[in-house]
Amino acid sequence: MPVARVCVDVPLAHLDRPFDYLVPADVEETALPGTRVRVRFAGQLVDGWLLDRVDSSGHDGKLAFLERLVSPERVLTPEVARLARAVADRYAGNLADVLRLAVPPRHARAEQATPPRDLADVAAQNGTEGGDNRKIAESSAERGTERAAERGTGDGDGGWGDYPAGPGFLRALAEERRPRAVWSALPGTDWAAAYAHAIAATVGTGRGAVAVVADARDLDRLDTALSTVLGPGRHVALSAALGPAKRYRAFLAASRGQVPVVVGTRAAMFAPVERLGLVAIWDDGDDLHAEPRAPYPHAREVLLTRAQLADAAVLVGGYARTGEAQQLVETGWAREIVASRATLRARTPAVRPTGDDPQLARDPAAATARLPSLAWDAARAALKADAPVLVQVPRRGYLPAVACVDCRTPARCAHCAGPLALRSANAPPACRWCGRVTAAYTCPTCGGRRLRAAVVGARRTAEELGRAFPGAPVRTSGRDEVLAAVPGGAALVVATPGAEPVADGGYGAVLLLDTWAMLTRADLRAGEEALRRWMAAAALARPAAAGGRVVVVADGGLTPVQALLRWDPGWFAGRELAERRELGFPPAVRMASVTGVPEAVADLLAAARLPDGAVVLGPVPAGDGQERMLVRVARSGAAALARALHEAAGIRSARKAARPVRVQVDPHDLF
Repeated sequence: MPVARVCVDVPLAHLDRPFDYLVPADVEETALPGTRVRVRFAGQLVDGWLLDRVDSSGHDGKLAFLERLVSPERVLTPEVARLARAVADRYAGNLADVLRLAVPPRHARAEQATPPRDLADVAAQNGTEGGDNRKIAESSAERGTERAAERGTGDGDGGWGDYPAGPGFLRALAEERRPRAVWSALPGTDWAAAYAHAIAATVGTGRGAVAVVADARDLDRLDTALSTVLGPGRHVALSAALGPAKRYRAFLAASRGQVPVVVGTRAAMFAPVERLGLVAIWDDGDDLHAEPRAPYPHAREVLLTRAQLADAAVLVGGYARTGEAQQLVETGWAREIVASRATLRARTPAVRPTGDDPQLARDPAAATARLPSLAWDAARAALKADAPVLVQVPRRGYLPAVACVDCRTPARCAHCAGPLALRSANAPPACRWCGRVTAAYTCPTCGGRRLRAAVVGARRTAEELGRAFPGAPVRTSGRDEVLAAVPGGAALVVATPGAEPVADGGYGAVLLLDTWAMLTRADLRAGEEALRRWMAAAALARPAAAGGRVVVVADGGLTPVQALLRWDPGWFAGRELAERRELGFPPAVRMASVTGVPEAVADLLAAARLPDGAVVLGPVPAGDGQERMLVRVARSGAAALARALHEAAGIRSARKAARPVRVQVDPHDLF
């Protein structure tokens, strides 16, 4: 009787292995690897994934039968199963947790509405798919050339011709080679079109592609670009925001081989694609790429692991560059695609800081003013030229933090000590944590009753700019309403980072305000994140030759500001990586964080057989009575560290330890 090897959906580290079950005769033909099953485990019915079928088991005892085949749909492909195991091992996690991320919950109605294809149909399509895809790629190239001719530009290749190594990258994809590239995009680049052409070149060889973006707005852009380049019905967009039915239908289209391309947010990083030829990620520094559920994988690392296992090409792109991407370049694992300096000078806007010596000599108040004269003049000139102005403000809301007028003590809630904020000009101060209103606030330090702005939010900024430029309309884009695009006429657009809309024809001026809010964050990535946010906004400006100006309200001597002035993210990333290498921080080393109550953290570390050379740092407070310890090893000891932490977690789960411990390998936020 055949034996099924099942991964049971029980997220306990000491049970992270397949279990053998007998396959009943009535489902022997349909209970195949990749299907969902129900099994009896420890006296309870639990879900599971059938990983493999074997003729016999090495288990000496009596085997139980599968209780039920949930569906004959094979939702777990062998390639994704291998990837899930590799990801679990890398992040000291359980296979069941990774499979829960990789395979969306079953939606029976969606599955029954589109029944699985006959195996003969699958084989027939696989035999002709390569030829069909080559025809698609050829017609895609023709459509791109026609559109470029209509616009009078040479971007029929999606803009790759602007980079010395760009055409070679496309050529390598079209010749079924496996190039690995880190791309620094030029300002004004239609990155979605560039990705679409790279995907089309891959599809033209009969292979598939997976592309991951950070949010729904980027997904809409890439979805539209692919529909234009590939044509309708050749890709699906996969996102957790789609809803259960739509997401499952898109997943089924990919798992059944009906489409060669899957794009999406981080939910798409495990998407099943036949003959995977390219994995791509845009803006890998965005924290939305970090999965908040165990084992907390990062989309970039999952895609790089997938490329290694599937021997696929890699494209990591963005306006800025992360330390991890720079590591790929410096180790020779990937090649960089950058524009020449002449092209950069022609495409970038004029970037000016407000805190350098010449500017301070002309405007002594520039060091403390929120809107120095340089920014004021840039906005006025752009509006006069009938061009929109983008104003980036790091904080949303009206006045997200207030302080005493007399002694400048931050105003806090008397009940929970949370920060007080003003939601509008006439609203009383209210706590941002518990929501309690403090109408009659009294400063506990000096007894003062008046409040002043400590931090100015986007809505207050829009109100102030509306008064300063009464003839220009003011639009806001933030968490409550994110604008995708704005018209090209004179207007002020106030946006929080990541919510900047694209302007028709580009912005005449981009003002980067309150830069201290990002630069002074207690975070290893503070400088990297600030530069990423600034470059994303500055990339929306017109070139300097067309009047585009960017004003950054910061000291021009700061390293991130220098990188923005030079538009050289590679230089900044190289410098950051060198400093982290010297100080022993990721990605130069591998680091794991262990978070929990002190007794539980000490228990896990005592049970862990850490590799030689491991350094334990901490503890540091983690809130709610918890603490965090960091374990650092050389990159060569990464696998041993993950294995040791997983084994220690298994010892604790086998003992039924009451206090949980959160283990994260290479967490996005260390502090």
